[in-house]
Amino acid sequence: MIYGIGTDICDIRRIAATFERQGERFAHKVLGEAEFAIWQARSARWPKRGLRYLATRFSAKEAFSKAVGMGMRMPMSWRLCEILNEKSGKPVIVLHGGLKDWFEAQGLTAHVTVTDETDYAASFVVVERKE
Repeated sequence: MIYGIGTDICDIRRIAATFERQGERFAHKVLGEAEFAIWQARSARWPKRGLRYLATRFSAKEAFSKAVGMGMRMPMSWRLCEILNEKSGKPVIVLHGGLKDWFEAQGLTAHVTVTDETDYAASFVVVERKE
């Protein structure tokens, strides 16, 4: 049974402007540990690809927060929700701490997809209640 659906579109230029103002501190605020390591590697080799990665993760977390219906308030937080990839490339949501505990207690599972183009990143999340 569907519990919630969330979608988000993010202007990559807005993420770039915020990153220019705040630097790596912004990436630390939005990304979990595993995401941050991936972002650093991508940014070192291809700075624009690093910004796209940051934008897709920002967008996916916004979409997830909408799908679970709580916005960015506890137990939802940027760093407790990570968008990682399976070996096949499929994006998956990995939760930590109180957010993971709350999500599992509700009997929920989530599906996510992300995409980016030159100026925009978009995400779609479906959260289901396990039967």
